[in-house]
Amino acid sequence: MHYFTYKNSLLYAEEVPVSTLVETYGTPLYVYSYNTLLRHFKAYDESFKDYPHLVCFALKANSNGAILRIFGEMGGGADIVSGGELYRARKAGIPPERIVYAGVGKKDDEIRYALSEGILMFNVESEQELANIDRIAGELGKKAPVALRVNPDIDPGTHPYISTGLKQNKFGIPFEHALESYKQANKLKNISVVGIHKHIGSQIISLAPFLDSLNRLVSLIDSLKEEGIGVKYLDIGGGLGIQYLDEIPPHPSELAEKIMPILNGRDITVVMEPGRTLVGNAGILLTKVLYIKKGHDRDFIIVDAGMNDLARPAMYGAYHHIMPVYKRKRKQVFADVVGPICESGDFLGKDREIQALALGEYAAIMSAGAYGYSMSSNYNSRPRAAEVLVKGSEHYIVRERESFDDLLRHEIIPDFLNGSK
Repeated sequence: MHYFTYKNSLLYAEEVPVSTLVETYGTPLYVYSYNTLLRHFKAYDESFKDYPHLVCFALKANSNGAILRIFGEMGGGADIVSGGELYRARKAGIPPERIVYAGVGKKDDEIRYALSEGILMFNVESEQELANIDRIAGELGKKAPVALRVNPDIDPGTHPYISTGLKQNKFGIPFEHALESYKQANKLKNISVVGIHKHIGSQIISLAPFLDSLNRLVSLIDSLKEEGIGVKYLDIGGGLGIQYLDEIPPHPSELAEKIMPILNGRDITVVMEPGRTLVGNAGILLTKVLYIKKGHDRDFIIVDAGMNDLARPAMYGAYHHIMPVYKRKRKQVFADVVGPICESGDFLGKDREIQALALGEYAAIMSAGAYGYSMSSNYNSRPRAAEVLVKGSEHYIVRERESFDDLLRHEIIPDFLNGSK
């Protein structure tokens, strides 16, 4: 569910016509709905209200500080994968005891930073990483709280680029090695074993692989208990999908209903890491039609947003629904909606039967709140888009549009190229 709807033939973001937003802020423009963000967070939080839990938003999906502050004020935490994401989460006011840190390539300085902040736990992805965290924690005179990320070798049935729980993926410790790895972790003097973690992929539509992997983890928890190793936190990861086209994703309440019998009253806190499900349908990307070109077998609708603004279609062949800002009777055309980037892969919609768009009008790329701005770039030296948050009838700029000066902000020309001797 989201709050982007037509009213009197005009697309609205909550109570604001999106035409007002493009007139005020220009395009390309990311627009987020405050009440959609709240609704989606509450869907998780309330579904698990009868069980100890912590909802840690996955910053990789969208790291805008205003969005992080919204979730933090709702009692949410953060799932981070870098020192930069830790910095963002802390600047947004999320307490360290609500932050979990995953990722296969944690650097020494990032580990020190996380230890100094006092995060809830590291989700450790390899035995070498575990040894490194132990060493650094010893140097700092601290005990590092860890969960081991276990790779359950479960096929999530999603795009191979966003599958993370198969044995051929780079993530986590193989399930068959996990018990021994826990025994080793428990012997390390600067390590405190506090949890267990899994994450099998993203945009998962069926609960079956999610539950299969969870069953494997719960059996491992029981084996750990027999070895005298207790865990306080079960991090079930994220990955539930959203509706981009005609998918019917499970609701968090369905997940909770299925999980409770598996947990069977165990004294453990469930940590979850939703990203896409919280922000995906809470955001849209507004763009302007620059040109319409007749091709051999299709129209090319050329807009001012490209793969540098929204990489998912070019990277994954991902589908995003494209809607005109003004709803009226239109003919259908066969078209590619493409951007201004000098790449043949620069498209927002390909091989589409789509409502005809007119030169100079605006269109909305739907379900763009996740992995939109967070994956954007300055390719072709294009300044990145602005971001706006809408709450009811009010709208707020939450990231200014980059300027040409911003493109050069961190560049330094050596003196010998400046005419200096």
